[in-house]
Amino acid sequence: MRIVFMGTPDFAVPCLDALVQAGHEVVGVFTQPDKPKNRGHQMTPPPVKVCAQSHDIPVFQPVSLKTGEAASLLRALSPELVVVVAYGKILPKEILSIPPRGCVNVHASLLPKYRGAGPIQWSVLNGETETGVTTMYMAEGLDTGDMILQMKTPIGENETADEVHDKLSELGASLLIETIYQMEEGKAARVPQNDAESSYAPMLTKELCAIDFQKPAQLVHNQIRGLSSWPCAVTKFEGKRLKVYKSALIRTEYKETPGTLVDENRFVVVCGDHQGIMFCEVQAEGAKRMNGADFLRGRRAKSGILLG
Repeated sequence: MRIVFMGTPDFAVPCLDALVQAGHEVVGVFTQPDKPKNRGHQMTPPPVKVCAQSHDIPVFQPVSLKTGEAASLLRALSPELVVVVAYGKILPKEILSIPPRGCVNVHASLLPKYRGAGPIQWSVLNGETETGVTTMYMAEGLDTGDMILQMKTPIGENETADEVHDKLSELGASLLIETIYQMEEGKAARVPQNDAESSYAPMLTKELCAIDFQKPAQLVHNQIRGLSSWPCAVTKFEGKRLKVYKSALIRTEYKETPGTLVDENRFVVVCGDHQGIMFCEVQAEGAKRMNGADFLRGRRAKSGILLG
């Protein structure tokens, strides 16, 4: 099929690769403009651009889709179908109406749950035990279009949002290829979403980062997993900022005050329900990420220290 692909981050790369490997004619890729990155502010291309260039696919990086220029570019490419995966821009009605087979989106949740920009992170933050990917026909609303296919996968007790992200990006690629096959065969479903069952997953902010040890251990664990590796759950250790990337639940009852270090060998801290949370991977200010127990040994920390 003759396809234009729209996507930007790492999550979208397996889908673009899969389209090429499946033999589809990807005639153009739309992605976000290059952005300055790191301390040197060097202009860095998005991952999808790098992937497209490796396949010698023309790349377009319009600043806006609302000026008419993007629509003109798309018409000139004459795609049968537009595939959108984590592009980061809302497609106006004019764009949606150009391809004869419509625009298909790969979304990282089991719609209608978790519409919006942060479905993977919020599914982990909210303690979901299952997630998945959905392909759908795009409409003018935010992730409201009719669904085509879904694929489910469990979320492990200690899986982070990063790990779920990588798993769903591969599942999404597989589901996309099956979706296009069904469209070509005239078998693709069109299932309306039930808006009454919908939920919204907004973009993450740094206001979510601070760990409150008065909360139950499970909620703290979900916070750490859901915010890894950005914007990252944080606390204070001996007055200095400490990022926490990975954790595990310690199902032991402790009598100490929430926020107290109770096991310096494993970096276990008490939470509000008097259960423990073990910090498995941390990063101090100006230091590298490291094992939580190694961090404590390096500082010769003793039980009884209060975090937060």
